[in-house]
Amino acid sequence: MDCSLNYAALLKKTVQAATIAQPRLQTIRLYPICDIESGHFLIVATGWDKQRWLDTILFHARLVNNRVIIEEDNFEEGLTPSLVAAGIQAEHIATSLYPDDILNESDTQLLYK
Repeated sequence: MDCSLNYAALLKKTVQAATIAQPRLQTIRLYPICDIESGHFLIVATGWDKQRWLDTILFHARLVNNRVIIEEDNFEEGLTPSLVAAGIQAEHIATSLYPDDILNESDTQLLYK
């Protein structure tokens, strides 16, 4: 079963929802960046944090061969539970630190291209 398009839509929805749900206690803004064609889904934070400028990636996931690879997740509780709640199978989610949990050798080679 080709889950790519469905997973891409679920990733986009989850990333967009995560940027809306964040409290605006400071002047830091969260931006969703969703590129379905390349399979990259990010949340970027920019703004002033007290006396310094902040420009960082809070979340980055990639869609590789119907698998969601979490490259970065700096949310306090993580976005993985939200992805599972949205309908992405937990066994199709891995971190880039441990890709062998769900990927075979050819998938792993694609992961690092």
